[in-house]
Amino acid sequence: MHTAEAATPRRSASVTRPTAPAQFAEADDLALLNGLIADDESAWREFNVRYSRLIYRCITRVTVRFSAVVSADDVREIYAMLCVALLANDKRKLRSFEPGRGNKLGSWLGMLAIHSAYDHLRQVKREPRRTSLSEAEQLTSTAQDPADACELRERARLVSEMLSAFSAKDRQFVALYFGDGLDPDEVARRMHISVKTVYSKKHKIQGRLEALLAQRQIAA
Repeated sequence: MHTAEAATPRRSASVTRPTAPAQFAEADDLALLNGLIADDESAWREFNVRYSRLIYRCITRVTVRFSAVVSADDVREIYAMLCVALLANDKRKLRSFEPGRGNKLGSWLGMLAIHSAYDHLRQVKREPRRTSLSEAEQLTSTAQDPADACELRERARLVSEMLSAFSAKDRQFVALYFGDGLDPDEVARRMHISVKTVYSKKHKIQGRLEALLAQRQIAA
């Protein structure tokens, strides 16, 4: 929206003051306000010319004491969010200004800027301390990847379901050899079978599981 672009400053308040549009350069508060509400580009340019430094000063007056957590980018963000608030809901906040009560538009905008700065500080206080993305990219974890863990659980569920059709002896073999990771000699000792039978049973069980899994994939 062109009014949002006009309202949001592209330069800091320290830059040279731009020339005011002739149409609104000498306009009073009410005339300028009506121009802003009517989306007149000249009015929004005059808004920046007349009030950007004031708004920045009010924001900085609040944030300067919190330089450890508030940067120049935060100050610009507060300014931008104030402009967004002025435009929101069909410029409801702008329409709420009543010059007839003796208030000046500049004083009113300064008050809004101060409130916006305090709102931002409260938000920063609620957020946990953040580090830069470059530091986050260097972080490592010994925990298992969630996707891998989910895949392993799904495989375990399928194997458990397929093993329900196996004999108790075969299920015991799977638990010892594949589940506990025992070597063939220990499996043979616990099951009172030969090591040769361990290797034979291993290949038979693997072949049967693969066949069952293939059948499931075809049926799916």
